[in-house]
Amino acid sequence: MTAIMDGLTSLFIFIIGLIVLALITLFIIDRTQTSDTVRRNYPVIGRMRYILSDLGEFFRQYFFAMDREEMPFNRAQREWVNDAARKHSTNVAFGSTRNLEPVGTPIFVNCPWPVLDKDAVKSRPKRIGDGAARIPYDAPSFFNMSGMSYGSISAPAIRALSKGTAKTGCWMNTGEGGLSPYHLEGGGDIVFQIGTAKYGVRDKQGNLSDDRLREVAAHEQVRMFELKLSQGAKPGKGGILPAAKVNAEIAEIRGIAQGEASISPNRHTDIGTTEELLDMIAHIREVTGKPVGFKTVIGAYGWLEELFAEVNRRGPASAPDFITVDGGDGGTGAAPLPLIDNVGLTLREALPMLVDLRDAAGLKDRVRIVASGKLVTPSEVAWALCAGADFTISARGFMFALGCIQAMKCNKNTCPTGITTHDPALQRGLDPTNKAERVANFVEAMRKEVGVIAHSVGVTGPRQMKRFHVRLVCADGRSRPFDELYPDVDTSTKTEAA
Repeated sequence: MTAIMDGLTSLFIFIIGLIVLALITLFIIDRTQTSDTVRRNYPVIGRMRYILSDLGEFFRQYFFAMDREEMPFNRAQREWVNDAARKHSTNVAFGSTRNLEPVGTPIFVNCPWPVLDKDAVKSRPKRIGDGAARIPYDAPSFFNMSGMSYGSISAPAIRALSKGTAKTGCWMNTGEGGLSPYHLEGGGDIVFQIGTAKYGVRDKQGNLSDDRLREVAAHEQVRMFELKLSQGAKPGKGGILPAAKVNAEIAEIRGIAQGEASISPNRHTDIGTTEELLDMIAHIREVTGKPVGFKTVIGAYGWLEELFAEVNRRGPASAPDFITVDGGDGGTGAAPLPLIDNVGLTLREALPMLVDLRDAAGLKDRVRIVASGKLVTPSEVAWALCAGADFTISARGFMFALGCIQAMKCNKNTCPTGITTHDPALQRGLDPTNKAERVANFVEAMRKEVGVIAHSVGVTGPRQMKRFHVRLVCADGRSRPFDELYPDVDTSTKTEAA
């Protein structure tokens, strides 16, 4: 017994000695280094500032932030997606925690005689590419998945998204990282995005390859092609994939060098005018036979007027089959802070502007508009449909459905949920079969609850909602009809709101 006590005492003294030695070492390091003033002036204890700063975001998320306070998505939004994905009730008790007074808040105009559930009508497929593409696409869902590249997110995540979107009949967008085998696993509809680096459809020099285009288009699942001019979180900046994420498989799929950071050009080098954009759309459509559109963030908008004028000069068949408009508050895995914070119009302003420009050009039935930008709950999707969007898409909503906890580690290969990391130990926690069910549940709940809003305002389906079905809170604290603030250019379908 005495020997054991002596041994424990010796071990304790040894451990204390190690701790003291470590503290002395840290003191010397901090005192002699010149890069950090706080650590130099306050050796050892100065390190606590950075430890507490790192821990602060987690304490705020779990203990201190109210349900509606966090950015970019608050707890109430994340919990709605999580409940929907788990097929739990999305009902809440007592009353809303949302502040309805901020400028721009949408308030839907409920009808005194809402549509009965038995009279509800399921949304029918809407055709994209009619009159131009040899193989137009009858898109079945008004809510779909936005672009998320394999590379930016993991193989298990892509598998889950592929199977989940296929199960519920919505499309998934590949993002600019090319078409992987995991995208094809589910058997669902795919939109192939062509970024500025032409990943997946480039030749050895990085130029667009018609042969690669044909290979991709040969997959029946690939329904459309989307030229990405810009995205919400980084308009004017190309995609960023850290070197740690560029393994052999991703390098092969994208057509780039393994182990090197992959940074796309900040625009397509072969598209510098509206005429060149229309020429490229026509070329890709001719090679693939499938609908082609483009994705953009709106800042300057004179070029859109020029684009539609050029379409009318050439003829409707020359038009893009769809335009995806992303808000300046969109998301990404990695981007410079100034671009994330201050560049590009929000979707609230950009979407109705684009819809009006298209309709004024007489192209409503030719060019479909896809809305993107923080559309993760039914009210946001319903607003976009009221504004005139033909389709809505979300990326981060699908990430929450996969189990994302907004850890803000997307660019560090340390994502704790296995979604944006290529660390096998972290990916192991993401079960594609389980998460596919969550993705399907999320989409079904979204469509159902957007339908609930539609019935409340007095129409039988989501796509029948118009601008006069919603009001927007203005600076004086009063709300005004959306169609008064943004008059509809096309009034052919307007009826009484009640």
